[in-house]
Amino acid sequence: MGTATNSWPVRLWQRTSLMQRLAFVALAPTLITAVLLVTLLTQRQLSNLRQMAQSNADAIATQTASVCVQPLRNMQLRELLGIADSIGDLPHVTRVQIRTAAGQILADHRESGDSHNPQEIMTVVHDVVDGDQAGHPLLGSILVDVSLRDAIAAQHASLRHALIALLLSLFVAGVIGWQAASWISAPLRHLAGAVQQLGQGDRRVAVAVTDRTEIGELQQGFNHAAAALFDVQRGMEQQIEQATHELAQKNAALEAASVARSRFLAAASHDLRQPLYALTLFSSALAVDEYDPQRLDRIAHIQECVQSLDHLFSELLDLSRLETGAVQVEISEFPLDQVFTEVRRNFDMVAEQRGLRLTSRPTRLWVRSDRTMLTRMLNNLVSNALRFTHHGGALVGARRDVDGCVRIEVWDTGSGIAPEHLSSVFDEFYRIDDHADAGLDDGSHSGLGLGLATVQRLAELLDTLVQVKSRLGRGSVFHFELPIADARAELAAPDDDISTDLAGKRVLVLDNDPAILSGIRFLLRSWGCEVAVAEDHLQALEAIENWPGPADIVISDLNLRAGERGLEVFAALDRYYQHDDATPFARLLITGETRIDHLREIIAAKIPLLYKPVSPQQLRSTMMSVWTAANGDS
Repeated sequence: MGTATNSWPVRLWQRTSLMQRLAFVALAPTLITAVLLVTLLTQRQLSNLRQMAQSNADAIATQTASVCVQPLRNMQLRELLGIADSIGDLPHVTRVQIRTAAGQILADHRESGDSHNPQEIMTVVHDVVDGDQAGHPLLGSILVDVSLRDAIAAQHASLRHALIALLLSLFVAGVIGWQAASWISAPLRHLAGAVQQLGQGDRRVAVAVTDRTEIGELQQGFNHAAAALFDVQRGMEQQIEQATHELAQKNAALEAASVARSRFLAAASHDLRQPLYALTLFSSALAVDEYDPQRLDRIAHIQECVQSLDHLFSELLDLSRLETGAVQVEISEFPLDQVFTEVRRNFDMVAEQRGLRLTSRPTRLWVRSDRTMLTRMLNNLVSNALRFTHHGGALVGARRDVDGCVRIEVWDTGSGIAPEHLSSVFDEFYRIDDHADAGLDDGSHSGLGLGLATVQRLAELLDTLVQVKSRLGRGSVFHFELPIADARAELAAPDDDISTDLAGKRVLVLDNDPAILSGIRFLLRSWGCEVAVAEDHLQALEAIENWPGPADIVISDLNLRAGERGLEVFAALDRYYQHDDATPFARLLITGETRIDHLREIIAAKIPLLYKPVSPQQLRSTMMSVWTAANGDS
C-alpha cells in the first residue's frame, strides 16, 4: 500500500513546473470563491422565487375564496364556473377547483394544451367560510395550482449568466495569475539556466540582480559562488594541464630511454660479441690434444664460465633483437613432432647431467606458425623448467583444443612458483631465487630473468599468449595455443646423426678481428679442415690462390675491414670461381649485428645466418648442414 508521498496527486505535483505551480496557487482561491458565490446566490434566488410563487398562489386562493362565498351559499353553479374560468385565466395559474364542504367539485378549470412537470407546480388550498352567519360555517374550499416554469427558466438563465461571468472571471484571473507566476519564476528560471552553464565550465556565469528581496539575495549569492567556482576550476585545469604536460614529458623521456637502450644494445652488440666469440673459440680449442686431467678440469671450468656468460649475454641480446624488430616472422606449416624432437635433442644431455628426465609425447598434429620462433620458445621454456627442477623432470606435449587450435604445454616437477610471483614472471629482469639446492654446484646459473620475457615477446609476434599455472613445491605448466594445420604426408626427416665429416674440407673464414680468426683457425684445423683466413676480399683471394680447388665452405662476418660487407665477399668469390664452372660454395654469415635495417638484405638473400657468440657445436652442425645443402646431399 503506497504512502502519501507516492500518491498520484503528489506525483502530478512533482511533474509540474514552478510557473505552473505559481499559476495554480494564484488561480485556486479565485476558482473556489467564484464557485461558492455562484452556488450561494443560485440557492438564494431559487428560495426567493419559491417564496414569491407561494405568496402569489396564496393571494389568488384568498381572492377566489372571498368571491365564491355568495355563490357557494346559494349553490349558483353557473356563477362558480365563471369565477373558476376567470381566475384560471390569470398568469401562471394552471388550475382552479371549487369544492363543497363535503368535497364535491362544483367547478374545475384546467389549463389546456400544456403538460407540466409536477415539480414545477405549486398547489394552494384555501377554505371558504360564511362570515355573515354565527359560527362561520365552512361552505367549501378553493384549490389553486400555480406554475413555477417561468420562475425556474428565469433561474436557469440567471445561472447561465453567473457561469459565464464565472468563466470570464476565471480566465481573467488565470491570465493575471500566469503573468504573475511568469514574473515571479523568471529569476529562478534564469538561475536554473545559469546553473547548467556553470556545469559546462567554459566561461564565467552571472545573473542579473532583479530586486532586493530574497530572490535578489539568492542571485547575488549565486554570482559570488559561480565566480569562486570558476576561479577554482580554472586553477585545477591549469594544474591538470601542467601535470599532463609533465607526464607526457616523462613518458617521452622513458620511451626515449627505452629506445636508446635498445639502440645501444643493438649498436654495441657486434663489439660486445667479438671478444666473447673469440673466448668461446679459444676455450674449446684448449681441450684439443690435451690429456692432463688437471688441465682438462681447469679447461672444463673455463668452458662452464664461458657457457654461463654466453647464456646471459644471449638472453640480453635476444631481447634487444626482438625490441629492435630484427626478428621477422616466417609463417609455414610443419609437424609439431619434429620440433619436439629437436628440442629434446638440444636438452637431453643437460637433463642427463642433472639427473632428470626430459620426455616429449609423440603427436601427429601440424601447426601454422614460425618454426624457428616456436623452437626458440620451447627451448627457453624447457631450459627454464630444467633449471628449477631438482627431482623428476620435464614433459613437452600438445593436444587439440576445443576451439580448433593446438595447445602446446611444457610441464615440470620443479619447485613451483608462488602465487604472488605468477603475474610478474614474464617481466624483464624478474628472477625468482631458488634455494632448494643451494649447496649443490651443478654448473647451473640463474640467468638475468629475460628467458620468459623473450618467450612472451616471441609469443606476441606469433599472435598468441603464454600462460602459466603452478603449485608451490609441486611444479608448473606453461602453455600457449597456435593455429592448427591440415596434416600432410611427411618428408623423410634427415638422420639425427649427420654423416658428413668436415675433415679435408677447404674452409675460408673472414673476420675483422684477428683474435677470432686465430681462434677459429685453430678450432677448424682440430676438426681436420684446411683453413684460410682473411680480413677482406683481397686477402681472401690471395689466401685461396694456391688451393687446388674452390672453397667448400666460406664463413664470413657481416661487417669486415674498411666497411666491406660479407655479401660483397660472396659476390667477389662468385665472380672469381665463375670461369671454372665450379660448384657453388656453401656460405655462412656470422654476425653480432641485431639492427633490422642492417639485416634486411641478408634476410632477403636467404643466406644462413648465425649470431655471435656461436658455440663450437652449433658452428660444426651448421657448417655440415650448409655444405650438405650446397652439394645436394653428396
